[in-house]
Amino acid sequence: MNEYEIMLLLDPELAEERANEIIQRIRDSVDGAKGTWEGHEPWGRRRLAYEIDHKGEAIYHLLLFTAPPETLAEITRVLKITDGVVRHGAYRRVKGSTHTKAPAQAPVPAAAPAGDDTSRRADDTDGTAE
Repeated sequence: MNEYEIMLLLDPELAEERANEIIQRIRDSVDGAKGTWEGHEPWGRRRLAYEIDHKGEAIYHLLLFTAPPETLAEITRVLKITDGVVRHGAYRRVKGSTHTKAPAQAPVPAAAPAGDDTSRRADDTDGTAE
């Protein structure tokens, strides 16, 4: 038995009931393989670094469990073909590691007002170009 975590990114337009079904299916696979379900941390809706399938956001879930390697292979196979799963990553956890709440999202910087010339060099103090 190995300790695993899956970072699951779900479509933001997916119904909450369907999201719960996907997570429950993973949990059933773990329980069916005599594994242990250690937790589910919903991280909520977050902005993606780049668009995936024309979507700029996803709903993140962190799933923690212990299972045999064959079970993880089956779970990842099923996630690849499941509608509503944008991306997923399955990783083996470091023994003794602990998880805390999701990191806070960084604030999005405001756009510079029109006409604001922020492209000047730092050493150009008098405003004249050389």
